[in-house]
Amino acid sequence: MRLLRAIGFFHGNTFLFSSIIGAGIFVSPKGVLQYSSLNIPISLSIWVICALLSIIHALCIAEMGTTFPVSAAPYYFIKRSLGAPIAFLKIWLTIIAYPFGLGTQILLIANFLIQPFYAGCPAPELAKKCLALAILWSLGILNARGLTTVAWFNAISSFIKMSVLCFISLTGVVLLVIGKKEAVSRFENSLDAEVPDASQIAEAILQGSYAYVGSALLLNVAGEVKDPAKTIPKSFISGISTVTVLYMLTNVSYLTVLSPQEIISSDSAAATWMDRVFPSTQWIISLATSFSVLSNTVCAIFSAARIFYSASQGGELPFIFSMLNNYHCPVVGVTKIVILSSVAVMLLKLINLIKYLMLSSLVLSEVSIIALLKLRYQEPHLHRPYKVWLPFLFGSMSFNLFIFVATMMNTPTVELIYQAIFLLSGFLYYWLHSHLNQYSGFSDNLTCYLQLIFNVSPPEDNDEIFMQ
Repeated sequence: MRLLRAIGFFHGNTFLFSSIIGAGIFVSPKGVLQYSSLNIPISLSIWVICALLSIIHALCIAEMGTTFPVSAAPYYFIKRSLGAPIAFLKIWLTIIAYPFGLGTQILLIANFLIQPFYAGCPAPELAKKCLALAILWSLGILNARGLTTVAWFNAISSFIKMSVLCFISLTGVVLLVIGKKEAVSRFENSLDAEVPDASQIAEAILQGSYAYVGSALLLNVAGEVKDPAKTIPKSFISGISTVTVLYMLTNVSYLTVLSPQEIISSDSAAATWMDRVFPSTQWIISLATSFSVLSNTVCAIFSAARIFYSASQGGELPFIFSMLNNYHCPVVGVTKIVILSSVAVMLLKLINLIKYLMLSSLVLSEVSIIALLKLRYQEPHLHRPYKVWLPFLFGSMSFNLFIFVATMMNTPTVELIYQAIFLLSGFLYYWLHSHLNQYSGFSDNLTCYLQLIFNVSPPEDNDEIFMQ
């Protein structure tokens, strides 16, 4: 009994499509355009810059997954390079940040699905939360069915949302090619637009970079990737490149039909576009948006369970989290993240706390690159099937530092204090956890009961890398 290595190049790409493409490209792609001062050439250029920076960062962190091809590779990499207390912060962020992020996504899906039944008025909160909880637990059951089921679900959902994006893109290209006067003139006059200053460009890049968040989730499932030395880098390059092309063509299509002013004033650029080109078919956009967020949620649950699995093998969490069911899934970890997310759904007002977690996420991203550089110096002869070019590492570190500083500049001081308290509290939790490990009698009894309830058993051979 062990995790199955069943993710090849195809499913690696669909996993990236599922984790990267979210509701943003359908609902509100206006951030980049707004901070580009409605300058079309600059806004499209920023999309390309963000894509290149994302590919460089992905290739950097890919070295972690190829050097140590285990679940939650970044966690193990940080632990080996910088020590267990620093690595524990990643687990701490997973325990706190993932539930609030999943709660937000699930409520968004529920809102999209239930709102058509309450035309002209907001849907009741109770009905929305009940539907959200039903969807969340359904996705938990889906994850408990193992890697194969999740992989094919991601493939189907990726096909649906990418089909909609391709439809929007091709329609826009056709309208542009046949020379619709209004659309052509909009692009011809785009060079006359105002040029944004440096701070606006920085904010636009920050907005664009959020569209590629999610690519790092592939490393959390590195322990289930076939031939990771080849599959992970190739999947990053092909997956992010494909998403970039779709993002670019979709934005061109939006600008072909809608003016920049209409885009930034719309709550959903895709819905406004569809209403303008094909009236009475907005349900297609609602379906595509729901599937986008749904597949994001499935990948997040899948990823969080693998982080708990690796942390358990490394001794940071109870041993029960590394036990597998008949579908080779760490079902206890899946159950834990679903329960925590359910609490987040019920406590709606606390969902706003997710903004306090952004700084911690950026800090850990920077720490991952530092750990990679330190391990290169500390263990220069370590076998590395894939070794990223050193300038890419410094470029990625500079990009992370830029996002970190830009986020701090736009965040009130009180929120910065809350974020610092949250991050530092992870060390306190780690100390308490280490202290309580001395009294493991109760924990052993609880593990036996949970093992019977969930029908799980220890892996036949724990990842040897955690024993080093």
